Amino acid sequence: MRPTPDRVRETLFNWLGQTLYGRKCLDLFAGSGALGIEAASRGAAHVVMVEKNPLVFRALRDNVKKLVCDNVSLRYQDGLEFILRDESRYDVIFLDPPFQSDYLTKLLAILPQHLAQDGLVYVESGSVIEISLPWYVVKSGRAGQVCYQLIGVEK
Repeated sequence: MRPTPDRVRETLFNWLGQTLYGRKCLDLFAGSGALGIEAASRGAAHVVMVEKNPLVFRALRDNVKKLVCDNVSLRYQDGLEFILRDESRYDVIFLDPPFQSDYLTKLLAILPQHLAQDGLVYVESGSVIEISLPWYVVKSGRAGQVCYQLIGVEK
């Protein structure tokens, strides 16, 4: 597990705006839950957090319970498997898969159908991600070994 650095998380939520009031969010590889819990605390109407590691999932479940995050739903499942079966649309999708996986390529091909109009995807990786149509880069940055981007879909 590699939590999103505090500085990167602060930048991300500055990009998204200080409130996510009424938005539906998906934290597809939740890990520690920092991004999803932050979204929930900033007024998101609903946050779905997906994690497949059993130990990490239990810690995530305990944290959500302790913080009384009533607007959070947890799914114990692989992120790719979840999104392939899910039919929901989200305003913001947090995408931070394991750096060594090939998930990003697969996910970027199918995520447009899961975005609400004007929805955005936050992507975090260990190297620069080449974005191609239908995606465009809204903002991007780098902090140490972490490359991150906020991307949208061309209309």
